[in-house]
Amino acid sequence: MVERQRGSGTASQDGDPDRGTEDRKPQSDEAHSAFTPPLGVPLPPPPPEDDHPTSEFALPKGVVKGGTKGVAKGGEGAAAPYAAYTPPYGIPKVSLTKEAPWQDRMRTMLRMPVLERPVPERPEKHAEEPGPPVPRILDLTLRIGELLLAGGEGAEDVEAAMFGVAHAYGLARCEPTVTFTLLTVSYQPSLVDDPVTANRTVRRRGTDYNRLAAVFRLVHDVTTQGLTLEEAYGRLAEIRRNRHPYPSWALTLASGLLAGAASLLVGGGLVVFLAAAAGAMLGDRLAWLASGRGLPEFYQFVAAAMPPAAMGVALSATGTPVQASAVITGGLFALIPGRALVAGVQDGLTGFYITAAARLLEVGYLIAGIVCGVLVVLYGGVHVGGKTLNPEAALVHRERPVIQIVAAMLLVFAFALLLQQERHTVLLVTLNGGVAWVVYGALADTAGLDPVPATAIAAGLVGLFGQLLSRYRHTSALPYVTAAIGPLLPGSATYFALLNFAKNELNTGISAITKAAALALAIAIGVNLGSEMSRMFLKVPGEGATRRAAKRTRGF
Repeated sequence: MVERQRGSGTASQDGDPDRGTEDRKPQSDEAHSAFTPPLGVPLPPPPPEDDHPTSEFALPKGVVKGGTKGVAKGGEGAAAPYAAYTPPYGIPKVSLTKEAPWQDRMRTMLRMPVLERPVPERPEKHAEEPGPPVPRILDLTLRIGELLLAGGEGAEDVEAAMFGVAHAYGLARCEPTVTFTLLTVSYQPSLVDDPVTANRTVRRRGTDYNRLAAVFRLVHDVTTQGLTLEEAYGRLAEIRRNRHPYPSWALTLASGLLAGAASLLVGGGLVVFLAAAAGAMLGDRLAWLASGRGLPEFYQFVAAAMPPAAMGVALSATGTPVQASAVITGGLFALIPGRALVAGVQDGLTGFYITAAARLLEVGYLIAGIVCGVLVVLYGGVHVGGKTLNPEAALVHRERPVIQIVAAMLLVFAFALLLQQERHTVLLVTLNGGVAWVVYGALADTAGLDPVPATAIAAGLVGLFGQLLSRYRHTSALPYVTAAIGPLLPGSATYFALLNFAKNELNTGISAITKAAALALAIAIGVNLGSEMSRMFLKVPGEGATRRAAKRTRGF
């Protein structure tokens, strides 16, 4: 029955009832349509030509044909320019002038879809001339990114630098990717060619802001002055050959000065200053010795944390009328990894979650090394010396505005030397740190504000001023920010928590360590928020009135 109906229907459609069964297959897709009329029902007449549906790319109804500014009908002032496009105003033209810092220009292009990015500006060439040497450009891009990432730069700025170098040498469809230790860059010559991908692993990392600034200058010259590949490679080799601006003995003295200034900041005197400086310098030498023996960084921090703690325990056991807790607190200021903490939180806030998680995990391991070194000494001091160590001593607060401001600026100065900054940036970052401490003291001591929001506000000013200085000099913001947050680091809260843990007072210790974590998070968020505020209100030339969001918006 089914076969008979199918055959009859097919014959009716084709108009040939005598056709054989082997030709019953329909000749068009119309026989399979769900709207085929039943047997005996004639086909409807074809619709008029005007009723045919138009293409989805046809000009919408009401738009004036032949002009770029169509006017929609039926509305007063409802005319929308470029109404024929989607979005209604069309794809905005982006013209990023080279007067803007390259970080802003490259960050803007990275946040744009690939097809909307401006085409690289390169001189015209003849048809017989070869294209850009892609492998060498990608190699140079990876080497520059490696130096930036190894120097502690944020993942977003590393990607911007890599994209800027590749874009300057004519690689338009280029996508850099940065994780904690892996750099990858991929280039697709065209939509039909295979992509070229290269990667590089960062094996060793160090703190040298002098080299970091030199790399930023190289990227600036590549993106604005049109350096050739050979010139860029020569500059890069020169940067790698450059020695540190300060010798090792100067760094040891700087660590002692940092610890001594931190002890003055929390209420110590001259004897405390000398003891904290001696302990920190001894810890620095032990850390250098552990590093020379190839020990991991965790054990280097354990070795560096023990001498300051031992110095404080010894002073307390001898009955010397000094604030021994300030000696240990000063040593902790020199060891807390503030640079890695700020970089980790910044990567998380800008959308690089894998890198942020890895950096924060690194901070956790380093703090665990400090905890182990200090707790070993404190545990021995508490159980050998009895009640000589008093946890409440860490809470003694003495308001000495002039001495504390001078101590804060000395701390920032020493921190800048330890970070191997350029000499002309040391004074600026010292002033930035002094302003931050004045703001914190005015809010916390004079106005009675809680230390956590006071710390966040002071750190926000550090980030704001640091970003403005970096934009003015077309360099990284780290040399103007990292050392300036030194006086705000939670050294006393950390010491108080460790001492309570050593005395088996877990509840008080957990409360203190929570406060230290809140202060550290306030510093990191404040620095990042200050930097973003400067980018938000300072218009990038050619970018337009709006600023594109980073990565995602509202989680979608």
